Amino acid sequence: MFPKTTFLLPAAFLFFVSCKEKSEEKPAGIEHVIVIGIDGLSPDGIKKAETPVIDDMIANGSVKWNVRTVLTSASSQNWASMIMGAGPEQHGIINNDWEMDDHTLPPIVNEADGRFPTIFSIFHKAKPEAEIGVVYHWDGFGRLFQKNAVNYDKRFSTEDSTATDFINYIKAKKPALGFVHFDHVDHAGHHGGHGSEEYYKSVVKADSLIGKILAGIKDAGIMDKTLIILWADHGGIGYGHGGATPQEAEITGVFYGKDVKKGYKIEQQVYTYDLASTMAFALGVQQPYAWIGRPVKAVFEEFNEPANLWLGEKAVEAPVIYPDRKLYQQAGGLYIDEIPTVKIERRIDKSTTRYTIDGTDPNTKSPLYEKPFKLDKTSVVKSRSYDEKGNPSILSTAYFRIVKTGLGNGLSATFYQGDDLKKLPDFNKIKKGASWTSPEFALNRDDINKLLEKGNESFAAKFEGLIQIDEPGKYLFTTQSDDGSKLYIDGKEVVDNDGNHGVQEETGTIELTAGKHPIRVEYYNNGGGFWLDAFYKGPKIAKQLIPADKLFLK
Repeated sequence: MFPKTTFLLPAAFLFFVSCKEKSEEKPAGIEHVIVIGIDGLSPDGIKKAETPVIDDMIANGSVKWNVRTVLTSASSQNWASMIMGAGPEQHGIINNDWEMDDHTLPPIVNEADGRFPTIFSIFHKAKPEAEIGVVYHWDGFGRLFQKNAVNYDKRFSTEDSTATDFINYIKAKKPALGFVHFDHVDHAGHHGGHGSEEYYKSVVKADSLIGKILAGIKDAGIMDKTLIILWADHGGIGYGHGGATPQEAEITGVFYGKDVKKGYKIEQQVYTYDLASTMAFALGVQQPYAWIGRPVKAVFEEFNEPANLWLGEKAVEAPVIYPDRKLYQQAGGLYIDEIPTVKIERRIDKSTTRYTIDGTDPNTKSPLYEKPFKLDKTSVVKSRSYDEKGNPSILSTAYFRIVKTGLGNGLSATFYQGDDLKKLPDFNKIKKGASWTSPEFALNRDDINKLLEKGNESFAAKFEGLIQIDEPGKYLFTTQSDDGSKLYIDGKEVVDNDGNHGVQEETGTIELTAGKHPIRVEYYNNGGGFWLDAFYKGPKIAKQLIPADKLFLK
C-alpha cells in the first residue's frame, strides 16, 4: 500500500478558485432588474416597424431573435413560464382558461397559496427587504403570482396609464425587481392582424413607451445599476396565435444595461422560461430545483456561451416566394381566369436558389431560379436557397390555384349566426343566414363581418360540393382552423378539428376511387379572429390546398 500523503494547495490557487466561484454567483454591479413584457410582440414586428428605441437597445445590448415559447403559444401559460422558470408540465397552467379554483393539472410543487414558485416569491424569500413591484395591462397576469411576494401590485386599463404608473413607481421606489406588462400589441394582432398596418403602429407605440420607461430609469438615478430585459409571450399569425409555427412560437429577447455585452447576438438556445432563471442569476438568488430554466449567462460581460453548446447545422435563411403570405393566407393565391407570375427572392448574398413546380422538394439539381416565370395550371411551388458552402435553407412553399369560369367549379357556402359557440353546432337547430358560391374552403373576413350580428362574433359556416379524384388510392385530408372544423367525404367524418383553439391542424385519411365524391366542411368561430384552410395529399399529389379546379357544385 502507498503511504497516505497530504497535499497542500497554494494559497494563491485557493484564492483564485474562491474568487472564480464568487464571481459566477451573479454579474457584478446589478442592483435592479426591470422587465418590460409586450404581449404579442413578434420578431417580425420589431424588424418591420419603426422601433428606434428597441433598435438602440439591440445595438448596445444583447439579442436572441428566436426565443422559443412553450406550447400552446397562448398568453397564460407563457407569462406563467416567464416568471416561474418552468413549463406547463411543471407549473400546471396549461391553457388560457386556467384559474386557481378551476384547473386540472396541479403544479409539481406549490407554495402556500397553491401557485408554483415564481421569481417574485423566491426573490422575496431570499431578500425580504427588497422592493418588488408589478404593473400590468392585462388583468389575467395578476392571477399568476403570489400577492404576498410583491410590495406593489397594480392593474390599468390602457397602455399609457400602465406606463405612467410604472415610471412613477420606479422613480419613487427604485425597485430591485420591477415587471411591467403591456397588452395593446396583442389587441392589434387580434383586431387588424399580425403584419397589418394596425399591428405595426401598435409596435411603434410600444417602442415609445419603452423609451419613456428607460428615461424614467435614468431620472431615478439607477440606470448605471440596472439590467433591462425586453420579452414577449408569443408572436402571431393572421388574427391570432396558439399554434405551433415559428411566427407564433418564437419571440425576441433583448438584454440591455448594466454588465450586458454590446452588439452581441446570443448563440445558445433560449426558451421563455429561461427569463426567470436569468433574473434570479442577475439578482444573486438561487433558483428552485423545480425550475427547468437556465440563466442566459452569455449576455453578461465576463461570461461565455455554454461549453457544451451544440448549434447543429448552419441555418440558411429561406427564400421568399411572391405573392408572399399575408395574415393567415398562404403564399401563392387563387387566380380566376388569370395567369399568375411567380417571383422568388433570395435572402442571403452569394447564394443560389432552386425551385420546383410539381410539389417535390428542390435539390441542387432542380432548376435554378433566374427570373420571374408564369404558371398555366394549379401548382405547388417550392424553393430552397444554398449558401456558398452548399448549406441548404428550409423550404419555402406557395400554393397557386388556377381555375376558369364556366366549368361548374365551386362550393355552396352557408352562414349561420352563433351564440358563444364552444363546438360545432347542430346545423338543423341554429339560425341560418346568407348563402353564396365559394371557389374553395375559405372565409372572407370582410364578407363575414357584414353578416355578423352587432356585438356577436360567434358564427358557423358550412361548405358543400364535390371533389374530383383523378387517381384512386389513399388520401390524407387536413383542416387548419380557428376555431373548430370537421371535414367529411362521402358522408364520413375524415377530419375532426373541433373545439375552441387558435389556428390548429388536424388530419385524417380515407381510401377513394377515381371520380367525384361529396365533400363537406363544417366550421365555427367562438369569437375574435377566424380562419379556415383545407388541404389534401394523395397518389401523385403533394400536400396542397384543395385546388379550386377540383371542386364542383354538382
